[in-house]
Amino acid sequence: MAEPSVLSESKTPAANGSANGGGVRQFLEFEKPLGQLERQIQELEALQTQKQIDYSKELRQLRTNYTSLLRKTYDNLSAWETVQVARHPQRPQFWDYVEMICPEFRELHGDRHFGDDPAILCGLARLGGHKVMLIGHHKGRDTKEKVKCFFGLAHPEGYRKALRCMKLAEKFELPVVTLIDTPGAYPGIGAEERGQAESIARNLMEMSRLRAPILTVILGEGGSGGALGIGVADRVAMMEFAWYSVISPEACSAILFKGNDGAAQLAESLQLTSKPLKQLGVVDAIVPEPLGGAHRDPHTAGHNLEQYIAKVLRDLKRFKIENLLERRYEKFRGMGVVAEPSKRAAKAAG
Repeated sequence: MAEPSVLSESKTPAANGSANGGGVRQFLEFEKPLGQLERQIQELEALQTQKQIDYSKELRQLRTNYTSLLRKTYDNLSAWETVQVARHPQRPQFWDYVEMICPEFRELHGDRHFGDDPAILCGLARLGGHKVMLIGHHKGRDTKEKVKCFFGLAHPEGYRKALRCMKLAEKFELPVVTLIDTPGAYPGIGAEERGQAESIARNLMEMSRLRAPILTVILGEGGSGGALGIGVADRVAMMEFAWYSVISPEACSAILFKGNDGAAQLAESLQLTSKPLKQLGVVDAIVPEPLGGAHRDPHTAGHNLEQYIAKVLRDLKRFKIENLLERRYEKFRGMGVVAEPSKRAAKAAG
């Protein structure tokens, strides 16, 4: 069975540049050895303060061991471990990045049809020196907020709000930046009654021909149509430890094995992490994360994201809109193309 995401907690960060302040750090199951080393560092630091004994040499060695183990662990993550990192409860979310990289942000509300979906946030922003329409999924941080926005599972009104704002960007010649972080679209009866599938399909069509540059980055989770509803873009990128797939490993396992037992195995088969997706051409770039993931150093992750977005927007602005639309069409039209053997080669092989 798939392991639980969180194993243990630590009240102070290790000496590796963590930006979590003095908050409680939560460790994933595969990070258990890191948690033990971090506790040893904390205990030795406390002992040094209490007894006024110089343990700097021992602390230096422990910190070196910690950094070495952290690098080794994150250089060799399995696909399932990457999924867990993407879901880390302390991983930066949409609002965190807005606060870090947007000097100005003015939120826009409502779809002008039904209501305002808190799972998708939209607004006019200044980012990397560019004026943009910024759109992204919002999962929520505490329990109350998560319940309010359905853990980032958007309703049809969320996708219609996003499309309304994209059309506004088109009108005022602003680039569109979308930040994806969702397990999928909300599957409830009300969402289906209000046209969940239609709203996502309409967004796919309208984004494919939107007369504005579009950039998409998967921050954490990129699940199925819930991600694609704001994911048709001229450039699609992923954070290094994000995942992007037509289905989550657990959902795939539930279909094939009637339970979660096969989630880890299927995560590998789904090829849902950044490196294989870039090799397959599904994403165009990988935005690097700090050592140990974005949750260990959110400010470095935010800086990397801002630099990438600024660079891509500069590149996209060089193209005439007609050329941009043609390239966007060819980009998605070319996905999934495989080389088929000729009849003669197939006959010879047979």
